[in-house]
Formats: sequence, C-alpha cells, structure tokens
Amino acid sequence: MTDSYQTIAAPVTGEFKDRGSKFIAYAFPAATEPEWQEHLEEVRKLHPKARHHCFAFRLGTGGNQYRANDDGEPAGSAGRPILGQIDSFGLTNVLVVVVRYFGGTLLGVPGLIAAYKGSAQDALEKAAIVEKIVEDVFLVRYDYALMSNVMGAAKKLSMEMLRQEFGDTTGAVELAVRKSETEQKLLEFKALAGNLHIEEAAVAEKIPGMEIEYLHTR
Repeated sequence: MTDSYQTIAAPVTGEFKDRGSKFIAYAFPAATEPEWQEHLEEVRKLHPKARHHCFAFRLGTGGNQYRANDDGEPAGSAGRPILGQIDSFGLTNVLVVVVRYFGGTLLGVPGLIAAYKGSAQDALEKAAIVEKIVEDVFLVRYDYALMSNVMGAAKKLSMEMLRQEFGDTTGAVELAVRKSETEQKLLEFKALAGNLHIEEAAVAEKIPGMEIEYLHTR
C-alpha cells in the first residue's frame, strides 16, 4: 500500500520572461479547497494589474483532485502546462498560480505553453520537496479508569496524540496512525488498553469503557 506522498514545504516563487511579457509563478502547499482559494485571492490582490492569473492544483493524498485554469488565455496554453509541472515533480497538495504582465508582443500558443511551463518549473525547482505520511485519525473515548492504559498503549505503539479532552467522567484523545499500519496497530492498541490478549482483542466487538471512532485520513 502506498501511504506517502510528496509536496512542497513552503511557498516559493519563480519567473519567466519572453519578448517583454513577464510571468511570475507562486507555488503554495495547499491541502483543501479553502486553502487554495485563499492563496489564489492573495496573489490576485498582490497583482491587481496583471492581465492573467492562471493556476493549477493537485490535491489529496492520492492526488485525485485537480484543476487547471487558463484565466482568459487560449484553451490549454496556461493551466495545463502548470499542472504538467506539478505532475512532473510528482507532487500533490500543491497550488501554482502564474501571473502574466503583457509585454506588447503576442507569443502564440506554443510561446504561452513554454512560458507558463517555464515559470512553474522555475518555482518548483526552488521548492523544498518533502515526503508526508498518509495517516488515519481516530478518536478514542475512555473511562478514566482506563486512562493510564490508553496513554500507555498510544506511547508504546508510537501513535501521535493530536488532541486531548477531559470531561467530568470520561476523557478523549485523537490518535494518528500510519495508514499501512492501521489494522495491526489498532488491534494491538485494543489489547493493551483493554488488558486483553491479541486473540481476545481480535474477536471483541467492543472494549468495556472505551470507544474508538474513525475520523478521517490526512
């Protein structure tokens, strides 16, 4: 199972010039629709007089969400070349916006493709590319009698604790588990937290005093 992906660590810029036209690329890490929309609006406000604000993104741990926008340039001459560079670097959760200042000379479709590709490439070549692990996130609710067991099990199994809550009679903790290890680690977690043998945990529908709820994959 593939449970890792590559993205960029931080925003970065690139540039390309051709016959007076200037193309400035902005690459951002972005994992959600509100994030990429916010970054796009940020670039538009930064360059209100630019003729075009073309962009492309690929999102999702599997890279299955994408979009390419030409923003008034000839169809396929801007967004697709930008997306092509995101893909050629093997990235996801990335937005690239390229703004164009027209220099007075028409570049033609081949020239535009080269310019949008070149500016996006320049930005991504400067980016620090990092590998992220795909994780399943679970919420564990527990009676306080099991608190030491729950915390001890999470620590022993190297589960990342994202958030904790403490109520009057029960507590809760969000745990992140590497996706490829989820099934085995959850089984071991149930056994440790419930003072059960692995075989008992495997057939137990519920651990008394504890509930485990899947939240999302990140």
